[in-house]
Amino acid sequence: MGEERLPVWKSYLYQLQQQAPQPVCVACQRQLPNRPSFYGPEFHGAISREDTDRLLHCDGCYLVRESQRAPGTYTLAIRFESNTKNFKLYYDGQHYVGEKRFDNINDLVADGLITFYLESKAADYIAALSSHSNYEESPYLAYNTAKKQRAQATRSRNHVKRRLVNETAQANAVTQEISTLGTDSVDAVPTSDQVKQYEKPHVFKTHNFKGPHWCDFCANFLWGLIAQGVKCQDCGFQAHKKCSEKVPHDCLPDVKYVKRVFGTDLTTLVKTHQRHVPVVVERCIKEIENRGLSAEGLYRVAGFHDDVEAIKMAFDKDVENADISSKKYDDINTIGSVLKLYFRLLPIPLLTFETYPKFLEAVKKEGISASERLQVVKCAVNLLPPSHYHTLKFLMKHLQKVTEKKSVNMMGPENLATVFAPTLLRSPDSDPLASLTAVKYEREVMELLITHQEALFDKRSVGND
Repeated sequence: MGEERLPVWKSYLYQLQQQAPQPVCVACQRQLPNRPSFYGPEFHGAISREDTDRLLHCDGCYLVRESQRAPGTYTLAIRFESNTKNFKLYYDGQHYVGEKRFDNINDLVADGLITFYLESKAADYIAALSSHSNYEESPYLAYNTAKKQRAQATRSRNHVKRRLVNETAQANAVTQEISTLGTDSVDAVPTSDQVKQYEKPHVFKTHNFKGPHWCDFCANFLWGLIAQGVKCQDCGFQAHKKCSEKVPHDCLPDVKYVKRVFGTDLTTLVKTHQRHVPVVVERCIKEIENRGLSAEGLYRVAGFHDDVEAIKMAFDKDVENADISSKKYDDINTIGSVLKLYFRLLPIPLLTFETYPKFLEAVKKEGISASERLQVVKCAVNLLPPSHYHTLKFLMKHLQKVTEKKSVNMMGPENLATVFAPTLLRSPDSDPLASLTAVKYEREVMELLITHQEALFDKRSVGND
C-alpha cells in the first residue's frame, strides 16, 4: 500500500469540540460560613432552582448549590442552549456526576459542555461511528500493513545479503533444524510472521489522552478532556469504547508497552518478541542442556532464592542479554527454579484452563487402550493456542532429554511429573477439595506428555500399539 492511499483522519468532531461553549464560573458574592472545603467560589449554598436560573445568564455558566430538601447533598447546574441542566454532584477526593472523575469543577463542566454540544450537533453521526466503519479500511490496519510491507522488504534485502555472505552456515543450520523437527513439515517451527498472526484479544482500558487523538478504528476524533476512549495495554491501539467492541482479536504487542517477562500472558510475550517460544524459556533450557542435565535432583532441588529473584529481575529488564552463565550462577538449580517460576507466574497456565478438563478426561477414562488414551491426550494438545502448543512441545522435548539421564540425575518421568504438574496444570475450579483430588490425575497427564512427547506432537495420528 502506498503512502498516498493511507486513510485521512476525520476532523469533523474535532472542529465541533473547538466550537463548544467554554465554562464560566458564576462566583458567589456572599460569605458562606459552612462552605465545603472541596468547593470554591462556584458554591452558592442552599439556593432555589429559580435563583439558579437567574444567575446562569448565558451558555457555559455554572454553579454548585446545596439541596434545600436534602441538606448535605449538592447539585451542579450548567447552562446550555438557554436551558439549565442539573446534576447530582459527588466528591470522593475527585468530583464526579457519572463515571468520569475530575480534579476540579471547571474541568468537569468543560468536559460536559463538549459532550452536550457534540450530542446536539452530531448525535446521528456519533451513533453511526462504529457501524459505518470497516476494520479492513481502518487507519490501524492500513498503517500497520504499510509498516509490515516495508519491514518485509528490508528483511528480504538483508536475507539476500546474509545468504551471499554466509550460505554454508545457513545450510548447516537448516540441516540441524530439520533433524530437530523430524519429518513432519506440517508441524514446523512457525516463522516470526506466522507468530504475528496468532489470535490475541486486545487489552482495552479507559485512557486519559493528552492532546488531540483520533480513533484507530473509525478515524474520528476522540472528544472530551479525559477518558475520551480506550487504549490497548499491549499494542497501543486507541479507539472509542463502542468502536473497540468491533475490533478483531489481532493484537500485535509492542515491546514498549509490554514492560516485563514474568507474569505476562504467553501469547502476548511471543508476539511481542516474534518468537515461537518465549526467550526466557529458550535461554533457561539451553543453559540447562549445556551444563546441567546430569545434575542430581534437577528441577526437584530448589535454587538459591535471592539468585532466582535477581535473574527474574534481569530477564524483566532485558530478556535477551540477562546473564545466566555459569560464571555468574554456577548452581544449575537456580536456572531450573527460574524456569519453573516463569511457568508458575503465567496468568493463563501453559495447559490452559479451557483444555484442563480435556487432559484430565484422558487419564480418567476407563476401558480404553493405551493408544486410545494417547489419542485423547493428543486431541487436548491440539486444542491449545499456538503459543502454548509450541512452548509445551519445546519443554516436553527438553524434559525427555532430562529423563534420558535419569540414571545420573535421578529424575525420571514420574519425578518430573510430580515437579511440573502443579506448575503447568492449574484447575479452573476454585474448590480446594476438587483441586486436591485432581493432583493424581494431573501427574498422570504430565507423565504421559513427557514419555510420549514425540508421538503427541507429531501432527499425524497416534499409531496403534
